[in-house]
Amino acid sequence: MIDKLVVFVLSLKAKLSSERGQDLMEYALLTGGIGLVLIASALVFSGVINDWFVAAGDAFADISP
Repeated sequence: MIDKLVVFVLSLKAKLSSERGQDLMEYALLTGGIGLVLIASALVFSGVINDWFVAAGDAFADISP
C-alpha cells in the first residue's frame, strides 16, 4: 500500500513539475515583444522613413532620360 502511494505521489509531482509548454510560451512572449518593438519603432520613425523614400524617389525622377 505504501509503495503505491509513493509511486502515485512521485508521478503526480512529475506531472506538476513538467516544463513541456514552457519553451513554447517563452518563444511566443519573445516574438510578441519583438513585434511590439518593431511596430512602436515604425510609428516613431515613420516620418523619417517617409522622407527617405520621398528623397529617393526624387533622386530617381531626376535621373530620367
